[in-house]
Amino acid sequence: MPEHKSPPAARPARSLRRRNLPALALGLAAGPVLAQEVWPARPIRLIIPFAPGGPIDTVGRMIGERLRERLGQPFIIDNRAGAGGSIGLRATVQAPPDGYTLVLTSSSLAILPAIYANLGFDPRTDLTPVSLVAEIATTIVVRADHRFTNLQALLAEARARPGSITYGTSGIGSSNHLSGAMFAAVAQIDLTHVPYRGAAQATNALYAGDIDLVFASTVETLSHARDGRARILAVTTASRIPALPEVPAAVEIVPGYIAPNWFAMAAPAGLPQAILSRLSVELAALRDDADFRARFATLGAEPLMSAPDILAARLAEDVPTWRRVAVEAGIRAE
Repeated sequence: MPEHKSPPAARPARSLRRRNLPALALGLAAGPVLAQEVWPARPIRLIIPFAPGGPIDTVGRMIGERLRERLGQPFIIDNRAGAGGSIGLRATVQAPPDGYTLVLTSSSLAILPAIYANLGFDPRTDLTPVSLVAEIATTIVVRADHRFTNLQALLAEARARPGSITYGTSGIGSSNHLSGAMFAAVAQIDLTHVPYRGAAQATNALYAGDIDLVFASTVETLSHARDGRARILAVTTASRIPALPEVPAAVEIVPGYIAPNWFAMAAPAGLPQAILSRLSVELAALRDDADFRARFATLGAEPLMSAPDILAARLAEDVPTWRRVAVEAGIRAE
């Protein structure tokens, strides 16, 4: 009987398949890596935990516009106002850590744990710090035609008529609220707080004559002062700021009173290091861009666009500071 032989092509075909197995396995293993490298591949949601038209919203839209140019994907502004910013922050904490949800907020990020007994998250552990975006001066502002022509006049009336002077802010637990509470405590006066849903609403109430003054950032008040509608009595920084060299720092009149305010960007906890590093690079490029710095200067601010560890350190320092202020002022959110 003739010997049976396999068709000549059979063995080479099996050999070829065997040789391709390592390459196929390598390709499958490389798949996730390649998927990570294309970030961002779709629009990025930038949560603003305050109302449209306020200072955070203004800065967020500036940053989103420039990052869209650099990253090639639109930044969709998602205003989630309410509860001192905690609603928007909670939405961020609950989002996937895939780089497609970010939040831009104020130093209220360090205040919320002090005033909410059941906040549901800790900003120091449940978020990935991305950047301390900027230091922003808080201003003490009245209408241009108000009877208070300087901070000394405000203090004199507050001491003569405790509780009669009202101040508006962007809401209970906001950085502006705590700045006002700290001012009253250090100056040993009694002011009546009137919360609004956002800084723009508080400013409108000021012009309507519903309140005496507002605590608000230069982003919100500087243009009003320059066009003659508002008078800035003082800034709450440690010294005068370049944008308002003629305006005193409140600490010059009320020793010991400094209320820092800042804007920061964060992401859900667990953001991949590669995405965090890319964000850091792009934000640093904005900081070093002369046109972007000039636009920030019109708001009375200087962009920091720091590394993530700077924001983490700031949170570690400010959370206990604001907790002490909230306890002493008896501020608790419902």
